[in-house]
Amino acid sequence: MLARERTMSVDMRALADLLKELPPDALEEVRDFAAFLLAKQERKAGHLLRQDWAGALRDYRGQYTSVELQHKALGWRGD
Repeated sequence: MLARERTMSVDMRALADLLKELPPDALEEVRDFAAFLLAKQERKAGHLLRQDWAGALRDYRGQYTSVELQHKALGWRGD
């Protein structure tokens, strides 16, 4: 057994011990949170990077440098 597998096994046992101590309503929250994390992971895995915007700033090529456009984009986003 690899060290990582042993650590995971120990962590899972610790988690199981904690779960045994929780009241039923808290267990329901844990289940809901685990379902949320799984759904979030699935959304991440299935999300492809959109590139349909490529070339959209072509008209500004002569007016701004890429760094200036980056600063403007950050301002538009509110960062």
